Amino acid sequence: QVQLVESGGGLVQTGGSLRLSCLASGRTSQVYTLGWFRQAPGKDREFVAAISWNSGRTEYADSVQGRCTISRDNAKNTVYVQLNNLKPEDTAVYYCAGDRNYLFTTSRDDFDYWGQGAQVTVSS
Repeated sequence: QVQLVESGGGLVQTGGSLRLSCLASGRTSQVYTLGWFRQAPGKDREFVAAISWNSGRTEYADSVQGRCTISRDNAKNTVYVQLNNLKPEDTAVYYCAGDRNYLFTTSRDDFDYWGQGAQVTVSS
């Protein structure tokens, strides 16, 4: 099993920045892709960004492209997502997720492990 714990959420003003962290523990060798998803009230959980644990390959959703950077620190078993120029529509609960499949993916349904989520609220 793999446990994922997010941190770094909070309240930020429009145009501000925030960095979320995801600490992985347990059988982390089983995880090949780490991703960030978000879910706003009344909406489906959507993809934000993903990174390959081994190669460092990254992918971003169009909605955050250019404003978001995902990175990893293998020694700390931690994945980060930096969000810049935040907008009110970025308000959501942000979830860290891990996938056991060695094939890189951004599909929500492919991810096997999920954190509890971190609230990000962007005030206008």
